[in-house]
Amino acid sequence: MGARGIAVKEDVAFRPARRVNDALTASLEKRVLQWMAARAPRWVSSDGLTVLGLGAQIGAGAGYALARYNRWALLLVIACVVMNWFGDSMDGTLARVRGQQRPRYGFYVDHMVDVFGAAAMMGGMACSGLVHWQVAIAMLVAFLLLSCESYLATYTLSEFQLSQGLFGPTEIRVLLIAGNVALLRSPYSVIFGHRWLLFDVGGVIAAVGMVGMAVVLTVRHTAQLYREEPLP
Repeated sequence: MGARGIAVKEDVAFRPARRVNDALTASLEKRVLQWMAARAPRWVSSDGLTVLGLGAQIGAGAGYALARYNRWALLLVIACVVMNWFGDSMDGTLARVRGQQRPRYGFYVDHMVDVFGAAAMMGGMACSGLVHWQVAIAMLVAFLLLSCESYLATYTLSEFQLSQGLFGPTEIRVLLIAGNVALLRSPYSVIFGHRWLLFDVGGVIAAVGMVGMAVVLTVRHTAQLYREEPLP
């Protein structure tokens, strides 16, 4: 009988990255989420909350697309943004409170859901008539650039930065809700005597800010890794 090679899976210990969140609402949000997680019914699961978060982002994208025909569909967008906060923020907290953490699975699934959800939401914006599609695509590309930097930094530096300065995911959702409320009144903004689509202005600022942040973080982390891994 011929010898057969046997694949051996090495038992490599996985060390979760340290989570850093210095956002304005981080401390209060953490206490609220832990309070809700401790009282959540047993039938509520982390995977179910992740699915809820993704479904809410897809719903928000659909709401934006419908807003092309009826601006009151923005109320659906607002409701979906709130549901996305609940699902996306609670899934990991619930796992930690119940001692059911799966660090690799959770990190991978959570952030792939973020990518697909962002694509759905920006796609809906592009169809809304409330923002030029070029601006919506620019925001999506900027988000993906910043996300790539964040995920690579998490792997190489073992630190997952949830916020930049005082802004984190929750603060961005609050700004998005405020923007949708403003859109219900008027989709336009007057700046220096010229009328612009409100979300074009906000979208350009967001895209430039995210790209700028990605560049700054790339330079900072490259320098840090260069110092920590000198040539022999």
